[in-house]
Amino acid sequence: MLRRWVVWMPLGLLLLMLLLFAHRLLTHDAGNTAINSPLMGQAVPAFSLPSLTQQPITQQWFEQWANQPVLLNVWASWCPGCLEEHAFLSQLSEQGVVIIGLNYKDDPKQAQRWLQQHGNPFAEIIVDRSGTLALDLGVYGAPETYVIQAGVIQAKYVGVLSQTQWNETFASFFE
Repeated sequence: MLRRWVVWMPLGLLLLMLLLFAHRLLTHDAGNTAINSPLMGQAVPAFSLPSLTQQPITQQWFEQWANQPVLLNVWASWCPGCLEEHAFLSQLSEQGVVIIGLNYKDDPKQAQRWLQQHGNPFAEIIVDRSGTLALDLGVYGAPETYVIQAGVIQAKYVGVLSQTQWNETFASFFE
C-alpha cells in the first residue's frame, strides 16, 4: 500500500501542475497588455537620433506638442504585428491623432519601402537602428505604443494596437 502511494503521489502532483499550467496558459492573454512601466510619468529618456528623413531628433522634440498627447509607435518592416496594426494606425492618423514612429532595429531603406507599399501614418519617424532608445524606454519588442504628452510618458501598450486596446488604454488621453 505504501509503495503504491509513493508511486502515484508524484504522478498525481505532476498531473495537477500540468493542469494548472495549461489553465493559466489558455486563460491568460500574454500577447497584448497595457503595461505599468516604471517610466510612467517620467520624461522621455534623453536621445539624439536621426529621423527617416535624416533630420536629427532629440527628446525635446516632443515638447512641440505640449498641449496635446501624441502616440509613439515602435515598429519595424520585419514585424508581422506592425503590419497587422498598420491600418488602425492609419485610421487614427486620418482622425488627427499625431503618431511618431520609432523604427526599431530596422534598415532605413527597408522601412522606406515598407511605408511606400503600405502608407505612412507617421508625422515623423525616429530611426533607432541599434535599439538604444527602445532599450531606454523598456521596449519588449515591436509593436509597442506609448502616449507622450509634453515630453512625458503617460501610458504604454505592448502588442498589436486595435480599436479595443485603443478604447481601454489610450482614448481617454485624446478626448
